[in-house]
Amino acid sequence: MTRRSDETTTSERTPLRSRVRGFLREAVGLAAIVLLVAAARSTLADHYHVPSGSMRPSVEIGDRILVNKLAYGIKLPLVGTTLVDLDEPEVGDVVVLSSPEDGTVLLKRIAAGPGDVVGVHRGQVWRNGQPLPIHHDGEWWQEAMPGHQHPVLLSGGGGPELEPVRVPPGHFLVLGDNRGQSHDGRLFGFVERDAILGRVLGVFAREGRPTWQSF
Repeated sequence: MTRRSDETTTSERTPLRSRVRGFLREAVGLAAIVLLVAAARSTLADHYHVPSGSMRPSVEIGDRILVNKLAYGIKLPLVGTTLVDLDEPEVGDVVVLSSPEDGTVLLKRIAAGPGDVVGVHRGQVWRNGQPLPIHHDGEWWQEAMPGHQHPVLLSGGGGPELEPVRVPPGHFLVLGDNRGQSHDGRLFGFVERDAILGRVLGVFAREGRPTWQSF
C-alpha cells in the first residue's frame, strides 16, 4: 500500500512540475518582450502626451507628439548614456529633455548652443549680439531662428529676463514658445547634451483626433 501511495504522489507531481516549468518559460518570454519594447522606446522613437501649454501655440495642451530618439545619437537602453553621437542639436529644434531640476520630461525649443552668447529681453531672444527677427502677422508673433520660423506668445511681458551669458561647452539653452508662461532655461539654467532625449517630429493627435503638424 505504501509503495502504491508513493507512486501516485510522484505521478501527480510530474504534471505539476511541467506546468510550473511552462509558466516560467512564458514568464521569461514575456519579460524579454517587455524589455525589448522598453529598449526600443528608449532608443528609437516614442510618443508623449503634452501636459502643459508652455509650447503654445505650436503645441497645445493634450496634444500627442512623435519623437525621434535617434536624431542626435544612440543611447544605452534604459540608462540614457550616449554611446554614439549622430548629429548635434540645432538652434530652433523642438526637443524633449530631462529637467535638470527633477528629471521630469519637458518639451522645449533650443534657443542657443555651445559658445553662443544669449540673452532674453521681454521674450525676445538675443543671440551673439543680435536680436532674433520677430514680427506680428495679425494673429501671432512670428520668430525666426536659423532654418525655422514659428509662432510665439509674449503675454505677461514675455516672462523672465536673461542677461547675456555664454553657453558653456556641451550645453544648450531651451525655451518655451509661450514665453510668458514657460518654466525653462531662464529659470533652471542650461541643459547638458545627454539630457536631450530626442527631436520632436510633429504632433500626430489633437483633441483625440488624428492630425499631422511637422516641425
